[in-house]
Amino acid sequence: MKAARWHGVKDIRVEDISEPAPGAGEVKIKVAWTGICGSDLHEYLAGPIFVPVDEEHPLSHDKAPITMGHEYCGTISELGEGVTGLSVGDRVAIEPIFSCGTCAACLEGKYNLCDSLGFVGLSGGHGGFAASSVIPARMVHKMPDALSMEQGALVEPAAVALHAVRMSKIKAGDTAAVFGAGPIGLLVVESLKVAGCAQIHVVEPSEVRRQKALDLGATSAIDPTSENAVEAIRAATGGVHVAFEVTGVPQVLPQCIDSTRHEGQTLIVSIWESDASFQPNTAVLKERQLQGTIAYRNIYPAVMELMTQGYFAAEKLVTKRISIDDIVTEGFEALVAEKSHVKILVEAPE
Repeated sequence: MKAARWHGVKDIRVEDISEPAPGAGEVKIKVAWTGICGSDLHEYLAGPIFVPVDEEHPLSHDKAPITMGHEYCGTISELGEGVTGLSVGDRVAIEPIFSCGTCAACLEGKYNLCDSLGFVGLSGGHGGFAASSVIPARMVHKMPDALSMEQGALVEPAAVALHAVRMSKIKAGDTAAVFGAGPIGLLVVESLKVAGCAQIHVVEPSEVRRQKALDLGATSAIDPTSENAVEAIRAATGGVHVAFEVTGVPQVLPQCIDSTRHEGQTLIVSIWESDASFQPNTAVLKERQLQGTIAYRNIYPAVMELMTQGYFAAEKLVTKRISIDDIVTEGFEALVAEKSHVKILVEAPE
């Protein structure tokens, strides 16, 4: 079968590989759609970040080259021995987290903080940029009949955003700033609407993405190349309760902190390619907080329920649909060259 595999920086190849078969406790998925994530782009431009290269990942037992793709959905085509509660033909969204189940975080149910955390399609396993995928049965969530397959490919990134808002201190009626209106940033905007946020100020250089943020309910969309974003946010709010950092750009982190009020919180959602610095007194003198967040836990059912209510709609977020043969030129390279794209979906090969 065809699969898009990471070999190195700027070296993703569409290759023919053998089709996997499910073992005990596993299911085989006929993949429908897979989204290209910011994490995928980081691996393409500056990896390896999550991709294991010299040693196998302790849970996937894989190392490069690996089949990429972790934002995906499909239909169960085969059940491994011992799998119950699922049937061939079930439409499912994949929760692609590898966790050990035995470390302190896992024992507390916080499996996204696992000491050996990994992701299908980043840390090994049978990723979604392929015709079929085999994964442990615990990673699949049945999709409501009302949701389209395209919608299924957005469950994973929407889960990242909703978990980030849940991890924040935001309360109904509070104010927020979102720095970065890429796919996750825009999904954070929608998640803040779900949470009852009174004002949402978005900072984003791309005009297309700024408009998309406004369409999704942002109060304002600020172009940081033409005005001082921190001053604009403080003028409108006196300082927001929570700022979300969703760019991974080092100079943006101190701007996030400065945009918050006393006792404000900065929530760091990005995965970083390099270090970032800030003056600690900006946190000390106003008793501000910095909080990190990674992935999601125990949240897929809530995301899909919100989707049935109209949140995180694919028709508002998907800007391009491509075939796997064009994944490098029309996918990764397009995302590098054109900041107007929001979400690009890759259709699985037959």
